[in-house]
Amino acid sequence: MVALLVAACGSADKVPAEAAIKAAEGALGAVRGEAAKFLPDQLKTLEDALAGAKASFEKGDYAAALGGAKDLAAKANDLQVAAIAKRTELTRAWTDVSAGVPKMAEAIQSRVDILSQSKKLPAGIDKGKLAGAKAGLASLKQTWAEASADYSAGNFTDAVSKAKAAKDKAVETMTALNMQVPAAAKP
Repeated sequence: MVALLVAACGSADKVPAEAAIKAAEGALGAVRGEAAKFLPDQLKTLEDALAGAKASFEKGDYAAALGGAKDLAAKANDLQVAAIAKRTELTRAWTDVSAGVPKMAEAIQSRVDILSQSKKLPAGIDKGKLAGAKAGLASLKQTWAEASADYSAGNFTDAVSKAKAAKDKAVETMTALNMQVPAAAKP
């Protein structure tokens, strides 16, 4: 009698547990692409919870499966909202940085070209600083090219990180050449 009662209670949770797992799978499937790019750690946490719920279900522990899966669909929806916010934040950061870095690189290139052709360097700039500026410009261009490639490939986090490094290199190089650093580029 007790075994029958336990079996009846366990199977009563089977249908809701199965429905909760399917809902969680659908919700996670809908957010997986965005979340993988912008919030991979949070996505992994939800996927691990879903895997745990599925494992409980397979073992016949429907109550544990239901407990593990019932909030996952809502959490996946919250994750989608957070991923969209993160994408917006990174896009805004990219837009801000990308508006200035290419112009700064052009200004540095122009200044380096002029100084390279000068017979006498201005006060405060020697051959060592000019060589350092040339190396800084090359590094800036390389980092900017990598940032642009990452952005084009949809790797927004890496793109913004590299773009900020390029901006910092541009500010450093402009300062070394006694150039006016744009106000928007100052830290």
